[in-house]
Amino acid sequence: MKIVGIEPKNFKTHVFSAFKLPRLAMPLLGTILKNKGYKVKIFLEEWTPIDEEVVKQADVIMISTITSTANRAYKLANYYKRKYKKTIIMGGPHVSFLPEEALLYADFVIRGEGERAIVKLISCIEKGSSDFSSIENLSYKKNGHFYHNSLNKNFIDLNTLPVPDFTLVEGFNPRKLKIYPISTSRGCPYNCTFCAVVPMFGRGYRFRNKDLILEELKYIKKGQHVFFYDDNFVANKERTKELLEEMIRMGFKGDWSAQVRIDSYKDKELLKLMKRSKCVLVYVGLESINPDTLKFYKKGITQKQIEEGIKAFHEYGIKVHGMFVIGADTDTKESILATLDFSKNMKLDSVQFLILTPIPGTKLFQDFLNEGRILSTNWDYYDGHHVVFYPKNMSPLELQKMAFKLFEGFYSYKTALKYLLKFDWMHASIHFLGKKLTKKGEKERKEFVESLSKI
Repeated sequence: MKIVGIEPKNFKTHVFSAFKLPRLAMPLLGTILKNKGYKVKIFLEEWTPIDEEVVKQADVIMISTITSTANRAYKLANYYKRKYKKTIIMGGPHVSFLPEEALLYADFVIRGEGERAIVKLISCIEKGSSDFSSIENLSYKKNGHFYHNSLNKNFIDLNTLPVPDFTLVEGFNPRKLKIYPISTSRGCPYNCTFCAVVPMFGRGYRFRNKDLILEELKYIKKGQHVFFYDDNFVANKERTKELLEEMIRMGFKGDWSAQVRIDSYKDKELLKLMKRSKCVLVYVGLESINPDTLKFYKKGITQKQIEEGIKAFHEYGIKVHGMFVIGADTDTKESILATLDFSKNMKLDSVQFLILTPIPGTKLFQDFLNEGRILSTNWDYYDGHHVVFYPKNMSPLELQKMAFKLFEGFYSYKTALKYLLKFDWMHASIHFLGKKLTKKGEKERKEFVESLSKI
């Protein structure tokens, strides 16, 4: 059988538009199926357009989607199903929580982790079987009825998964892969109201064996950057320290960045090892400096910890990308603007000010739905740059304009020139790029803003 995997693209400008990072679901599932003897080709739309000739010859099309790419995913599924009569399988966070919506376009939906279910499902399709009742995590439609098989309560042992084979991805060039993605864990013990990680991957952490990670890292060359995809790379500090010590011992040639919690700064030994192993940047979910908002998000940190954490990372020469979420019920215009002043005063290296977005699968989405506060379910707008709900202390239009104001206030040509005059090329580049993306994004969202003004 010939199988094509597709990771759709959100064609709107967003905070990571300049960095074409692939999500790992499709390369990983493709590798598992290739190892079972199937012929697999993967298309990541962030990298290259889909080759329709390849799709025509496929037996099965797999499409993975998050909420902001769901409309694109449905469009592709509908097109391939109607025009070429292809069997369509969908997976990913969005369809895991809205399987019946997805089954309007797809033949099958795999909910949650898909590594086990995909192998069983492909085997059934290959044999021509019509009995899918024993495949856990599977949803499908039969004789006009929806069927949702039970979820496998035993999450995947990450050590059983192969290293994603990027040669399966159309357009892959190892020499051009400047940022290499590696996942070393899944799950999270925290439960932020706006996050779908826990419903998707569980509340407990699961880790890959460090030897498997080191085997992957040994192929990284000088000049390459590794981004660890983990939701919290330092979740288990002792395990992280062991990995970093081994990276130092092996003479890791690249440099790296990862998402971490800000309170990890308290472990100075960890910070030293991060620096020595060539950590250059951390992405930190700060969310807010408003104590009430941090409680609303169930973040479990304080403003004091945020301040101390930023200073500590900077002391060790590690840059900090601060990620904020605006629009909580506890937010006011004043508290949101204070976030901008804080970001500049603390000399954050880069920032993102995302609008609170009630993603399906989160407690926030269900709460807002029950309260009648969902403004739009056009999934194209669920990217953190569009207001899709009714805020409590301001209008949707006012919140949208606040987001513009924050980005404009942080990224400017004036600030970029200041860094340029100090020969600080890195920060100058960040601000030039940030300003460029801000202007482009505002232009794209002009029509959307006009629609908000009529509410």
